[in-house]
Amino acid sequence: MKLWSLLGNSQRLDGGAMFGNAPKAVWQKWIAADADNAIPLACRCLLADGLAGKTVLFETGIGAFFEPKLRARFGVAEDRHVLLDSLAAAGFAHADIDVVVLSHLHFDHAGGLLAAWREGHPPELLFPNATFVVGAEHWQRALNPHSRDRASFIAGLPQLLVDSGRLEIVEGAHAKVLGDAVRFTISNGHTPGLMLAEIVSPEGGVVFCADLIPGRPWVHLPITMGYDRFPEMLIDEKRAFLADKLARKVRLFFTHDSECAMASVQCEDNGRYSTLDEMPALTAWSLAG
Repeated sequence: MKLWSLLGNSQRLDGGAMFGNAPKAVWQKWIAADADNAIPLACRCLLADGLAGKTVLFETGIGAFFEPKLRARFGVAEDRHVLLDSLAAAGFAHADIDVVVLSHLHFDHAGGLLAAWREGHPPELLFPNATFVVGAEHWQRALNPHSRDRASFIAGLPQLLVDSGRLEIVEGAHAKVLGDAVRFTISNGHTPGLMLAEIVSPEGGVVFCADLIPGRPWVHLPITMGYDRFPEMLIDEKRAFLADKLARKVRLFFTHDSECAMASVQCEDNGRYSTLDEMPALTAWSLAG
């Protein structure tokens, strides 16, 4: 099995929103903001070739489905579908993907399922040969969003997934299409039913942290996002999550960190979690070393 970190379309979002109740004097030490108080964010995906005999893509980033006004509003830098370019650079096309695993259906994680916006054309679902894997609890949230996060979902996307005939809604720790090769756990602090996917390996494995831990600064337990539904719950979940990954030597894969794709976790003498062995990118990387 080989792993690639694939960049999708990038964003610039308000730093205050990304760091919740942490003051700018704290978070600007980690990520510099521009004159509009915006910080750079990746929408990074993980590609695994040879996982349970399949080519598996973990998330699709924000993509380029927004029309120009919304693209500017949400700070999306590029108008082309960057993930498709990244797949091509790795030697793959979207039609080569057998499984797409989605931690949740917020637009910055699932928008890349759709083709780039074209005026006068309806949304078009990509990945014609893939099974789409979504957690059962979050699927219900996407169908019936709360007014607090309704704007985070893509209207019409759930129906496109249903109409594909290739949707697998997961209840429990494993998907039928991937078997024991990937283990899922659920987090509810960011959004109900966020599904965290761990590639299981004797060498320690890799977990896609999604929005539980968007990047290295959020490894620090008190740091949460303003977008999180239940910040105190998220902190408790993160504490248990990091303790487990440290004990089992599971590496953390970050979707929104603009400079780091993967790192190991450590716990300092004062109980503070941090990262080491940071990797900016993965290119045909093997867990076996």
